[in-house]
Amino acid sequence: MSAAKVAVLVSGSGTNLQCLLDAAADPAYPARIAVVVSNVPGVRALERAALAGVPTRVLPHQGYADRVAYDRALVEAIAPFSCNIACLAGFMRLVGPTFLRAFPGGVLNVHPALLPSFPGLHAHRQALEHGVKVTGCTVHIVDEGTDTGPIVAQAAVPVLDADTEESLQKRIQEQEHRLFPMALGLLAAGRLRVEGRRVHVVGGAPESLGLALVNPGHL
Repeated sequence: MSAAKVAVLVSGSGTNLQCLLDAAADPAYPARIAVVVSNVPGVRALERAALAGVPTRVLPHQGYADRVAYDRALVEAIAPFSCNIACLAGFMRLVGPTFLRAFPGGVLNVHPALLPSFPGLHAHRQALEHGVKVTGCTVHIVDEGTDTGPIVAQAAVPVLDADTEESLQKRIQEQEHRLFPMALGLLAAGRLRVEGRRVHVVGGAPESLGLALVNPGHL
C-alpha cells in the first residue's frame, strides 16, 4: 500500500512538524509529508520543511471575510498535492466543516493538555493556575468543536512544584514529539477505528510501526 499524503499546517517554530518530517523520512512509515502550509510568513517551520525538501505555502489569514472563506483558501492551496490527511502542528487557527470535509482520511491535532481538561489557548497556564499535579498532551481527531474530537492517544506529565509555563511546556513537548508521529502512523495505516467518542487501535501493537508509545495505557 502506498504511503498516505499528508498536509501539515503550522504557525510557529515547527517542533512538532519536525517530528513528523523525521518519522516520514523512514521508508517504512505509512505517511509522507506532501506540503506544509503556514498562516504566518517567515516562521521557522517553513525553514524546517524546506530543509526536508517539502513544498511550502504561506497563506496569511488576514483579509478573508470569515473562517469559511479562509478554510476554502486553505483547501485550494493544498488540493494540488492530493492529500487525504491533514495535521495541525501548532496551527493557531480553528478549522471548520469546509476544511474537515476536504480530508476524508481525517484531521489530527496535538494539544498540550489531557483533554477534555484545559482546551483552547494557554493550556500550560491553565494547568498551573488550577494546581493540578498531572497534565500532559493529547492527539485527537479534529471535529467542529474546540479540542473536542475523539482522542487517539495521550501521555501524562507530572506538574512539578517549581514548574513555570516554559518548563512545563518543554517537558510536555517531549511527549508530543513521540505521540504525534505514532498517531499519524496509525491513522495513515488504517489502524484506527472510531466508535462514537472512542478510538480503537486495530491490527496489533502501535510499536509495530517502529515507534515507541508513551504511556500505552492511554491509547
